[in-house]
Amino acid sequence: MHIHFLACYQFNAGSQLRRDHRPYSVKKLHRRVQQFYVRRFLRPQFERLGRGGHFMRPWYVELFGTPIALGRFATVIAAPDARVRLCVWPALEGCGAIRIGDYSLICPGVRISSAVGVTIGHSVMMASGVYLTDADWHDLYDRTAPGKNAPITVGDNVWLGDGAIVCKGVSIGANSVIGAGAVVVADIPPNAVAAGNPARVVKHLDPERPITPRRDWFADPMRLKRDLETWDRALLEGNSLSGWVRYLIHPTRND
Repeated sequence: MHIHFLACYQFNAGSQLRRDHRPYSVKKLHRRVQQFYVRRFLRPQFERLGRGGHFMRPWYVELFGTPIALGRFATVIAAPDARVRLCVWPALEGCGAIRIGDYSLICPGVRISSAVGVTIGHSVMMASGVYLTDADWHDLYDRTAPGKNAPITVGDNVWLGDGAIVCKGVSIGANSVIGAGAVVVADIPPNAVAAGNPARVVKHLDPERPITPRRDWFADPMRLKRDLETWDRALLEGNSLSGWVRYLIHPTRND
């Protein structure tokens, strides 16, 4: 988990998955700009946005409708070609909501659409391109009419693999893993690994082995912050402002 989070952190730093040429001071300024953007433009759109969150390229995060709630210490990563989109389009008045728990990981390209309700637990990891929708949005025969809908529930510490799709009415039990590209159309029990289209349980987790959730990594937020700053300084050591400007103006193959 520690390595996975740092890999995401480096994704933001490296931008196009290349070496980051910025000096540490420039990256620190960039982080402050991102924090300002979240406070000024994103936070007002949330019904609730918990403290301690980290948004990477927040200008590529799009929210539509309400209520949308995101818990504490979330990590949200967006990209110009893989925006994060959270959309509430109520099927009926008073319906529709997206509620995501604490310590979540939302990777580039994640989309969540709600007509009646999508509830996601704590420490849930959503890999790139994951899509959750609680509605068909159009009837099978009458394409002008709304389709069927039913709420989605994702339990604590679930891991949704790259490109997985979770459809209406599904409940995924705590600690379960959904494989890359899986299409979940039926309930998945806790502590299971599911894969395929339609997704089926292919393995059960060993009940004797403990699972370390993302929550544990945030047990000491100040120490975590210091560790990340130390890692950043080491990664960017030797970078200069002139070298970064040169890279922006005239990048080379070795960059």
